[in-house]
Amino acid sequence: MFKGSMVAIVTPFKNGKVDEKALEELIEWHIKEGTHAIVPCGTTGEASTLDYEEHYRVIEITVKVVNKRVPVIAGTGSNSTEEAIMIARKAEQLGADGSLSVTPYYNKPTQEGLYRHFKEIADKTGLPMILYNVPGRTSVNMLPETVARLAEHPRIVGIKEATGDMKQVSQIIRLCGSDFAVISGDDFTNLPLLALGGRGFISVTANVCPKDVAELFNSWERGDISRAREIHYKLEPINKAMFIETNPIPVKTALAMMGKIKEEFRLPLCEMSETNKQKLAEVLRSADLIS
Repeated sequence: MFKGSMVAIVTPFKNGKVDEKALEELIEWHIKEGTHAIVPCGTTGEASTLDYEEHYRVIEITVKVVNKRVPVIAGTGSNSTEEAIMIARKAEQLGADGSLSVTPYYNKPTQEGLYRHFKEIADKTGLPMILYNVPGRTSVNMLPETVARLAEHPRIVGIKEATGDMKQVSQIIRLCGSDFAVISGDDFTNLPLLALGGRGFISVTANVCPKDVAELFNSWERGDISRAREIHYKLEPINKAMFIETNPIPVKTALAMMGKIKEEFRLPLCEMSETNKQKLAEVLRSADLIS
C-alpha cells in the first residue's frame, strides 16, 4: 500500500508561526523530484511542539497541495491512547491516506501495553496505520513478536523501523509476511532494509536530496542493484550529517542553507553550534547542494 521514498517532511517556521508558503513550496518540490509519499507531523516535522490547530493545519495544507498525486501519511502518534485516536480521526477527516503512530514515549509501556495501545487505535479509527518504533527517542522497543500480533489487524499495514537493528528487521519480516510493509526509519539502513524485503523508507535525507533518495528505491525496484548501491554510498555522508545534532536541527539548517526555509526552530530545539554548522556546510558543498 505504501512504498518508496516517503519524506518525513520538516515543518517550516517563520516568526514563530508555521510558514505555510514554504511548506507548500517544499511539497511541490518533492513531487517534482519524484518523492513517493509525504509524511507531515512526524519527529522531523517537530510535531511535539505543534499545538492541535497547527498540527491539523499542516496536515490540511499537505493534503490540499498534494491533491492525491502521492499518498499523505500523517503523523498522529501520542503517549496517550485517547489522544492518538483523536488525532488519527481528525487526520482522516482532513483527507490523509494513512497514519504514522509512534510507540508511547515516557510511559514505558510493556509489550502487552503496546499491543493494546495500537489495537485500540486501529479499532477506533479508519486510516491504514504504520507503526513507528524508535526506541532511541521513546525508551521502549516494540519487539518483533508484538509487531506480528498487531500485523494481524486489517488496518495495521506496516512499521517504520528505526532501531537500526537488521536482525530485528529480519525477524519482523519473517514473522509478519510479505503483505506487511517494513519501512526504514534510519537513512543509513535504507539499502540494507530493501535487501531484506523492506518496502521503502520514511526518510530525513529525502528532505534535502529527494531525487536521489527516490532514485535509490526506483533503481532497486527495476533490479539495477549497482545503481542503488552507488546512490547509497553517495548519500552516506549526507545521512551522517543529518544526525550531527538532534534531528531535525541539521536537516532544517541544511534546507535554510539551500534557501528553502528559514532557519527557525521551537524550544527546546535550537540552532546548531557554529562548529557543526561548518561541518554540515562542507558536506552540502561536497554534494553540490550549496555553493
